[in-house]
Amino acid sequence: MITLTDKDLFKTKGYINGQWMESSDQTCFDVDNPATGEVIATVARCGSAEARKAIEAAHTAYGSWRQLTALQRADYLYKWYELIMTHLEDLAYLLTAEQGKPLAEAGNEIRYGAGYIRWFAEEARRIYGDTIPQAANDKRLVCIKQPVGVVACITPWNFPNAMLTRKIAPALAAGCTVVCKPAGSTPLSALALAELAHRAGIPAGVVNVVAGSTRAIGNELTANPLVRKLTFTGSTRVGKTLIKACADTVKKTSMELGGNAPFIVFDDADPDAAVAGAIVSKYRNAGQTCVCSNRLLVQSGIYDIFMEKFTDAVQKMKLGPGTEQGVAIGPMITTDAVNDVDAMVQDAVDKGASIVTGGKRSGLGARFYEPTILGRVTSDMQVFREEIFGPVAPVIRFDTEAEAIQMANDTEFGLAAYFYSRDIGRVWRVAEELEYGIVGINEGLVSNEAAPFGGIKESGNGREGSKYGLDDYLEIKYLCMGGVNK
Repeated sequence: MITLTDKDLFKTKGYINGQWMESSDQTCFDVDNPATGEVIATVARCGSAEARKAIEAAHTAYGSWRQLTALQRADYLYKWYELIMTHLEDLAYLLTAEQGKPLAEAGNEIRYGAGYIRWFAEEARRIYGDTIPQAANDKRLVCIKQPVGVVACITPWNFPNAMLTRKIAPALAAGCTVVCKPAGSTPLSALALAELAHRAGIPAGVVNVVAGSTRAIGNELTANPLVRKLTFTGSTRVGKTLIKACADTVKKTSMELGGNAPFIVFDDADPDAAVAGAIVSKYRNAGQTCVCSNRLLVQSGIYDIFMEKFTDAVQKMKLGPGTEQGVAIGPMITTDAVNDVDAMVQDAVDKGASIVTGGKRSGLGARFYEPTILGRVTSDMQVFREEIFGPVAPVIRFDTEAEAIQMANDTEFGLAAYFYSRDIGRVWRVAEELEYGIVGINEGLVSNEAAPFGGIKESGNGREGSKYGLDDYLEIKYLCMGGVNK
């Protein structure tokens, strides 16, 4: 059972046009606690009918919401931010209950997600246009930026709070309205955010949340012509499907997709700093993040000392339910996810990798997997080629800088990369050569609302956060005014 200080944050119905609604066919789905398997909520299973109602509500609300001044929209966002911070402990507990991450991590996610709301409340007043030097004296050329319209937001289960706020906040700041489809595993955080948006006075129809049938809701969001933009965080495979589905109505899209992040440790790195960075980058959220270090590339001269310190640090990490004191790694989201990770470890071992530590399911429960380090990893193994999405760190030895860069870039993905070095020349060379949208240099935790988050290649398009984060929710309109001298 979930016990909250504010019981009204526990919502199990769809939020459409300012109202809490059951699904039209009265069906529901269960949400469970990954640590125990206990069903903690039964949520209304929305489908195409509810998605259509939400889109129509958002379209109706768009007419008045876009007419508000930037300062008025910002005031709503500030109120929403303040309510989230006031209810941080309840929101963190709710997040841990449905997703599994340690409570301290959940609290950090709430703060991180709220930061996007505050940031875009400020950026709402900085949507600037341009004047262009005219070709003739009787003309004036101006560019203005206007909201794109109704935005569909589809978010994953690994950061059910923050992935939603960093989509809704810029959309609302720009003057758009939204229809949000959270992951079926973790809808409670999204519905709680909707409740706080309601309390903040955000008008009916501006924010809508429908959880339920992925296919039915997704088909409506991609096919409905009233939706003018779709933003998605998730796998590359699903992202490609959504891009194709949006093509028929030529929707604007933003895609934050899969990753295969290299974590490079050069000989001249501080080994203690590199280990600390690898721990936070690899094992945060049980390795279930799109910017997790997926391949640790360690130069020969520092390999032994790094492995000794890294192994010691990993073996000290406490595995357990997210609500227990001192737990560093919680359960994975599903048993299927555990099976997938274990299969990748077995593939690596079958091809010659060694298990340095971990490498198996934990006796704590079906969704717990021991934090793992693999040695003697080669490029033909799945753990090198594919996104692991679990607490497994494959380590590869290299000799030269050129070799490290070649291995790092040997992937279709290009979201995040990390490297540790104290050579200023190497810092610039490697940073410029890595084919990734985000590069952490002597730092394993890179995300914040002031920086642009997004990838290149098959890791997606568009950016979230920063001053660039509004661009994907705006259209540029060019005005050519003639007859000025008449």
